[in-house]
Amino acid sequence: MGVVRAARLVVHNDGEEPLDLTVEPWADIHEIPPKGMCVVVTHAPAGGRDWSGTSYEDEPFEVEHRPDSVTVWANGHCFHICDREGNEYYSNVSGCPAANPAT
Repeated sequence: MGVVRAARLVVHNDGEEPLDLTVEPWADIHEIPPKGMCVVVTHAPAGGRDWSGTSYEDEPFEVEHRPDSVTVWANGHCFHICDREGNEYYSNVSGCPAANPAT
């Protein structure tokens, strides 16, 4: 059983209004409340390959920010949204090597 690499990205909403968080390429939309935060976690592809990267090779995330939303491109097999302690709010585990290390 191999080691599954994971990357974490903390996203804060320092504003007074909710912030839409879109996680691509799944187009999943979540809301971060005012003064709230969440952690987006993605897992590297199985087989020890590098992160696919969007603009740059071997980057686990790319972030696009607009006044009322933020888009996170998670360049792994799956993603999870959790708090700093790791308590999950949401997970997209289809094909996730962390959920099934044999894949």
